[in-house]
Amino acid sequence: MGVVILLVMAAGVALMLTRRLPTAFALALLAVAIAFLAGAPFTGKNSVLDTVLQEGAPALAATMIAIILGSWLGKLLDETGIASTLVRKIVEFGGDRPTVVALGVLAVSALVGTVTGSAPAAMLAGIIGIPAMIAVGVPKVTAAGTVLMGIAVGIPFELPLWQFFSTALELPIPTVRGFMVKLFPFALAAALAFVLVETRRRGTEHAWSLKAVDSPGSSGAKPRSRRAELGDAPWYALLAPAVPLVLALGFELAIIPSLLAGVLYALVTTTRPGGMNKRLLRTLYGGFEVAAPPLVLFISIGILLAAVKLPGAVDALEPLVKAVSPHNPVVFVLVFTLLVPLCLYRGPLNVFGLGAGIAGVLIATGIYPAVAVLGMATSYNQVFGVADPTSTQTVWSAQYAGVSPQQVMVRTLPYVWAVALGGLCVTAATYL
Repeated sequence: MGVVILLVMAAGVALMLTRRLPTAFALALLAVAIAFLAGAPFTGKNSVLDTVLQEGAPALAATMIAIILGSWLGKLLDETGIASTLVRKIVEFGGDRPTVVALGVLAVSALVGTVTGSAPAAMLAGIIGIPAMIAVGVPKVTAAGTVLMGIAVGIPFELPLWQFFSTALELPIPTVRGFMVKLFPFALAAALAFVLVETRRRGTEHAWSLKAVDSPGSSGAKPRSRRAELGDAPWYALLAPAVPLVLALGFELAIIPSLLAGVLYALVTTTRPGGMNKRLLRTLYGGFEVAAPPLVLFISIGILLAAVKLPGAVDALEPLVKAVSPHNPVVFVLVFTLLVPLCLYRGPLNVFGLGAGIAGVLIATGIYPAVAVLGMATSYNQVFGVADPTSTQTVWSAQYAGVSPQQVMVRTLPYVWAVALGGLCVTAATYL
């Protein structure tokens, strides 16, 4: 029966790769199929309806709340001008020096990447940052890749991601945080190497530039200040993206209160008291729109995790998975480094797809300790978050820069592959 379950998983991957079914729907159907193949009853204990669907759907509720709060803060950073001000200041500081401008956009991308992931993070940093980089001569593919590599630097400190791995792998937040801190230097080194190497190796390519800001003076109105003219947020408001990170990492405050503190700080430092209520509701509703796709995905991931942890599924898959899972640390690193491409194109090692189910199997069968599975999953996630041509942030960044997602994948993959290698080495050295 284990072989049949693996074949069903392969069919699920095929459905996702060919886009016959959206990932969330494919995962839910896959979970139900696995449950039936594992001999689960229709209702009752360890059943399809009560265990897989009823208990699995809200299993990642804490993660979903964190996603909503992160999206809410992201909308506030957008509407209040905090994100655009950060990018604009960096561009002004860099002047006409392509490498300096790219490094500045990289830093801002990393900062917003700690707040929210996916396309919203790319848009917050890239709407101004990408055309600014191209205007000073950064090649288009490098400009798109810089934003994505910057987001990858922020991913180890993305609080909703901490909550996801904590809940999905049943690990305490301090354990997740501890490994993420170890992963961060590899992501930072790869991002800096990407900018320094690619901006010099490709030279400068002047293609298009930012539109000039319309001056209010042209309509007869005298601008009150340069900040008012450009719509800049106050300098102290620019600390808003760092507030949740400082509270969660520095003071070890819980994730949801940390994100709420960031929301309140961004609101209070940018909004007059009379407009707070409207802005709160408007950005919250906007945050729900941004959060809707990942929320649906996390519901399906919870259902899939519940299915692969059923006793029948564990008994069927354990001998097969044990037979192909390396335990020697060197072989472990070599094998899983070579398998990195399987997290691309929504492949079987994509942690926000079937990879979550595989992680659940590895833990449920006791093949690897949960913290080692955490190391694998987070290492692969660094690759998926940058180089996967089907991920929303990669598609948006590439299209906005005027290149294809595949071009961005080819340019960034060597760098994020090295990050995955570093994470797997730490995992093998520490947990195996």
